[in-house]
Amino acid sequence: MQQLNVIYEDNHIIVVEKPVNIPSQGDKTGDIDLLTIVKEYIKEKYQKPGNVYLGLIHRLDRPVGGVMVFAKTSKAASRLSEQVRENKFKKTYLAIVNGKMESDKETLEDYLLKNEKTNMSKVVSEGTKNSKMASLDYETLKYDEELNLSVLKVNLHTGRHHQIRVQLSSRNHSIYGDQKYNGRGHGKQIALWAYKLKIYHPITNEEMSFYCLPEKVGSWKILEDINELN
Repeated sequence: MQQLNVIYEDNHIIVVEKPVNIPSQGDKTGDIDLLTIVKEYIKEKYQKPGNVYLGLIHRLDRPVGGVMVFAKTSKAASRLSEQVRENKFKKTYLAIVNGKMESDKETLEDYLLKNEKTNMSKVVSEGTKNSKMASLDYETLKYDEELNLSVLKVNLHTGRHHQIRVQLSSRNHSIYGDQKYNGRGHGKQIALWAYKLKIYHPITNEEMSFYCLPEKVGSWKILEDINELN
């Protein structure tokens, strides 16, 4: 069984680190996915016979790693899904992008249209058929002049397809290693990581925040002198 980093677990939810290059759930590749890995972990740990219930609440793109929460009961799943719909479910990412940002902090709003054939999205004008409004804000944590790369903390306000990747690349700040959206660093791992998740516990309604940082290797060595991340 694939090694699993469990960040938090109780009777209702389990929060884990999604490794890079593993799908959040089964897809047409047939590769092992995180949903299956977590189910196997629960089955083994609690010696459960038969099928294990596990609710998928949100996803991360296959090449992206970081914090994910799963529901261990259907009640927890419906309440967490409601938080997603009501925008109470907060995801914060770290992204290494090309170039120096024009502003240290900014809110980006665009209309995005997904192309099902290419599995890519693009920025389109308001009113374009089937487009969806996308909003995020970012804060620059560091700019490395030598590498010409910026480290951003990104808060998502909407959860659109490839949203961070598309909104940043449309402003010529594509994510380092992003092959789909013109990121330089060909053959490198995409430098996007879901490092913080804030939810309300589905049963107690307590506000909870979970963190998980990427290992400071490869592109992420750039984080070495960034101390505080909250």
